[in-house]
Amino acid sequence: MDENRLEFEQQQEIVLTYRPAPQAREVVLRCERELPPCMRPPEPPAPAGLAAPASRSPWLQEIAPPEKAKKNRWGVRLFVGASLLIGLICLGVGIWYVDQYGWTAPGGAPDSDDHGPRPPEEYDEDYYHWDSELSDEAITIPSYPTGGDVRLSLTSSADRPALTPQEIYDRVTPSAVTVLGRQTGSYGSVGTGVIFSSDGYILTNCHVIAGCRSCSVLITGSYGVDAEYDARVVGYDVEMDLAVLKVEGQDLPAAEFGISDDLRVGDPAYAIGNPLGIELRNTMTSGSISAINRDVDVDGVTMTLIQTDAALNSGNSGGPLINQYGQVIGINTIKMMSEYDTIEGLGFAIPSSLALRWVNELIEFGELLPQPVLGVTINRIPVTLPDGALGLRVESLTPNLSGYAAGLQEGDYIVMFNNQPVASTEEVLVIRRSLYVGDQVPVLIYREGEYLELMMTMMAE
Repeated sequence: MDENRLEFEQQQEIVLTYRPAPQAREVVLRCERELPPCMRPPEPPAPAGLAAPASRSPWLQEIAPPEKAKKNRWGVRLFVGASLLIGLICLGVGIWYVDQYGWTAPGGAPDSDDHGPRPPEEYDEDYYHWDSELSDEAITIPSYPTGGDVRLSLTSSADRPALTPQEIYDRVTPSAVTVLGRQTGSYGSVGTGVIFSSDGYILTNCHVIAGCRSCSVLITGSYGVDAEYDARVVGYDVEMDLAVLKVEGQDLPAAEFGISDDLRVGDPAYAIGNPLGIELRNTMTSGSISAINRDVDVDGVTMTLIQTDAALNSGNSGGPLINQYGQVIGINTIKMMSEYDTIEGLGFAIPSSLALRWVNELIEFGELLPQPVLGVTINRIPVTLPDGALGLRVESLTPNLSGYAAGLQEGDYIVMFNNQPVASTEEVLVIRRSLYVGDQVPVLIYREGEYLELMMTMMAE
């Protein structure tokens, strides 16, 4: 049976003989096309474990085509996955590069919005910025009547012994308070203040209470217990970044203020405040005086400040900068920062010698009076005159201001100002702080071999 079937499968032709009569003839039938399925013999099952024959007849292939080997698609999937991963890595690197260097090739000219490293001559005013910005947001804190009798005063440190850091901390900490500004339902700002009168006058920065509707002050007692007071605003000035608050209290621990004009670069300096909020209240940091009378531009306003490397952070604003005698010689206000460089130890404070007049004007008037200006550019190097006196050469004059109106000329030498000899521009500025618009100030000058006395009327800028 099996042999007949195999022979039948291998035949290409089928010969049938028809014999109805003696004249029988052969008829040859050839398969010109594949047989329909109904005429094809069934394929015998292959024995278990044996592979199908390599060659089979066409009709058997049609009836039961050989099983195709399944393609292994893991290689394709691995390739696609690796390609996607590499693409994501390249995209991330590209985004980082554009953020660091802008749309430019390495070594090329930086774009105008480039935030990557730049040479010093290409730094713009946004390369460095201040931790505390001057703000003109409206302050709607309830006000306290002006014209009080209290005034800020400065005390000389002459013949005083230097204190240890522990003594300084114990002495000044009770006067350093926490200022909480409330904006819309919750506290929106945290800063520091300094009590300078026992009946509750407190000095802080204007930007600490900018935009606030109410203000509270936390004062820590001798046993470490906090007392909260509602504060009212006496006066403030945005450009000078100073504000005077008033709380209803008695026998409060007032700090002693020293004379910042007596400072020298290298003197020890200490700061007490609330860095980063109320959690780290009454933190003390130490350093030294890095520079005196440093003119810095803050939001278009030139401020003359003390520079220190004592650590200052957000929350220190309005707090005291203290000398080695335990006196407040500055109000901490700003810290220089950068998104591109690591900056440490560049803090600035408003000098007490400058704040003295401003604070007292805020108490008396609620605002600052116009400041008198000389309108004179003076050479910083004094010149010895023929008689041995020292004089400061006038380099230029601003028309229609005090010096020009008094008759000063370029090339004159200022010998005395307001009846006081002067040998430095700092001495002239110290005298000017005590003057008001409209004051008549005598000025002794040396011109072309002779002395002349002029009368200068102080004018506002």
